[in-house]
Amino acid sequence: MERFCIKTLNSIAPEGLNLLGEHYRVGGDVECPEGIIVRSARVDTDAYPSLLAVARAGAGVNNITVDRATAKGICVFNTPGANANAVAELLFIMLGISARNIHQGVDFCKGLAGLPDSEITHQIEKKKAAYRGFELAGKTLGVLGLGKIGIRVANAGVFHQMRVIGFDPFPTLDNIHQLSPEVIFSRSLQEVVHSADILSLHIPLNEKTKGMVNAELLSLLPSGAILVNYARGPIVDEPAVLAALDSGQLLHYITDFPTNANLNHPKVLVTPHLGASTQESEEHCAVMAVKELKAYLELGNVSRSVNFPTCESVPRGAAHTRLIMINKDIPGMIGFASHAIGSQGINIASYINESNGTIGYNIIDLEDPVPSAVLDDIKAHDGVIRIRTIRLK
Repeated sequence: MERFCIKTLNSIAPEGLNLLGEHYRVGGDVECPEGIIVRSARVDTDAYPSLLAVARAGAGVNNITVDRATAKGICVFNTPGANANAVAELLFIMLGISARNIHQGVDFCKGLAGLPDSEITHQIEKKKAAYRGFELAGKTLGVLGLGKIGIRVANAGVFHQMRVIGFDPFPTLDNIHQLSPEVIFSRSLQEVVHSADILSLHIPLNEKTKGMVNAELLSLLPSGAILVNYARGPIVDEPAVLAALDSGQLLHYITDFPTNANLNHPKVLVTPHLGASTQESEEHCAVMAVKELKAYLELGNVSRSVNFPTCESVPRGAAHTRLIMINKDIPGMIGFASHAIGSQGINIASYINESNGTIGYNIIDLEDPVPSAVLDDIKAHDGVIRIRTIRLK
């Protein structure tokens, strides 16, 4: 088996890295990697000429130059769902703290330190009404985005006896099948926002969603609603959120993304990007990321990629070489590749092609080695982005 070099750009849980055996050189000092495993560090894929794939141990990939990676035939993976439980658990912890004013109550108690116990009791009974909160049960929870995390949040809302209404513009069947039947699935963003006593955001960050939660959207919420953002900071227009807090349109803003503007606002409850920061979550993400990367480097198989179509194949016994062709999704590419190979008397044992509308991905198993002239012919086609061969025996 070919030896691969893997660069780590963050601390990656050993439970994942231990899956990489003797055929891998792994570390933060690797200079010419075929693969990168990353959590939150920035990845400029143009900086690594030998790079074949990037595996993000987490869901969001806004720290990776995905478009430039796609143009060069570099596969980008993420690990959807691996940190979903950690995020959903923390979100409901913070909702409980917000609803019951726990953070303010704790600060009040700490301020009583040094007083006699009798005076502490007196002060608590005298002032505890100032921290009276409300119960989550019976409130309407609106969930924007029904991916792996949004589904867990919606289902947890049902468990907390809340009325839950969710919206996703592009729902996947796998996720929706996991949704509690008690969750109302809305076809309208406005319907969810109009109804939500608590609005929780679980949408990806891209050009369409940046600043999506703006003054106009916030004005649709019931007065005194709570906004929760454990997705990505820039999804919200923060000045608009702070203005809504000041006017009373919002009661609280709970977020995992501290900024200079929100840290000292009395109605903002902020955590230091802890959504996925559990031992279990980091282990799950690392294991999934490493498995994705190994399958791609060793066999060319693609699963859970954000820029390539899913395409997997088990080599047949007669296959000697696996040819991977990554191309623009244009007509005629399958016929071109088949002719280029067949015209040289090479038998194709298996040919699998998948497309996502932008990229065509081909796994071609051949019974013989591929002459360099054939590879050069395929590589020279205007529609071909990248090719590589994997020796199977």
